[in-house]
Amino acid sequence: MTTLVSFILLVVLAVLAARQWLMEREGKPVMAEPFEGTVYRVGAACVAERDMPSGAEPKATVICMHGFVEHMGYFTEFYDDPDIQLILLNSCGYHLPIDQPRFRQASWAVPPSADEGTIEYDAMVMNQALEHLPKSSNIRIHGHSRGGAVTLEAASLRPDLFENVEVVLEAPVLPQGRPYGHYGQAQLWCMAFLVPLWRRQPIAWHNRGMYGPLHNERKRQLIEGLPFNPRRVSTMVTNMRSLGEWMDTKPITMFDNIRKGYVLVPDKDKVLETQAMYDSASQGAQGNLEVVRIACSHFPLFDCPESIPALQKKGDSRAKAAKAAASTA
Repeated sequence: MTTLVSFILLVVLAVLAARQWLMEREGKPVMAEPFEGTVYRVGAACVAERDMPSGAEPKATVICMHGFVEHMGYFTEFYDDPDIQLILLNSCGYHLPIDQPRFRQASWAVPPSADEGTIEYDAMVMNQALEHLPKSSNIRIHGHSRGGAVTLEAASLRPDLFENVEVVLEAPVLPQGRPYGHYGQAQLWCMAFLVPLWRRQPIAWHNRGMYGPLHNERKRQLIEGLPFNPRRVSTMVTNMRSLGEWMDTKPITMFDNIRKGYVLVPDKDKVLETQAMYDSASQGAQGNLEVVRIACSHFPLFDCPESIPALQKKGDSRAKAAKAAASTA
């Protein structure tokens, strides 16, 4: 009996030790792309600002925040106009998907006081980027999935920064929202053992449906890299806990800090619960946000890019006014 108990104890200790090692082991990134621009470290996160042509003045500034286990490359092809000042946030504790990044120290960069891996941490990074980097008065913030929650949290922390900002919340995590499938403490505990299996086959029979169409090569490439983007499994677990707590505890009144923008709600979302997302947005928008339902998966930017509202650029209103005047002359 003593031998059996000792054996069971050894097995339990071995499992716990293996889990701890898997949780904190730093994985290798699978994506590193060319990026012409400057990267600023802000605590354990990064902010990347794309170069503009020499002497050019941006017609608009776009700040982007990716979703859970994504990276900043989600947005680069969509916002490829050279007259856009593109600022990309890469989440705390994630690999930077840039080949030979050009780092620069920023006097304004202060490590956030929030816990690493939380929505609040990345929101504090977003506010530093929004306060110090835009070179245009025409500013859009585009958050996808978890990035939507980061945007709302940032606006609640510094509503003054968002007074003249247009916001696009794409398939967003929202207050009182819900994940499409249930996950509990048992699933979170097992993540250390599940993520290595996910990395072996990022797109498999059991998760294929949540991604929607995969005929877009860029979308497939990004999805195949999802399990490799966070440096550690422990970051994923913290992200998931933070997401759950944030959705459960944040009030609908967080929308009050957004002055204008859009909430894009996909009808075929298999990552977040569509009706809960729509209900939250409809209750919170109060006329300051346009809620748009679209027939696509959790990734509207790739499935139906036409659903992303056109970016208003400096000079567009003057051009439209001149065209209207000419047509009535």
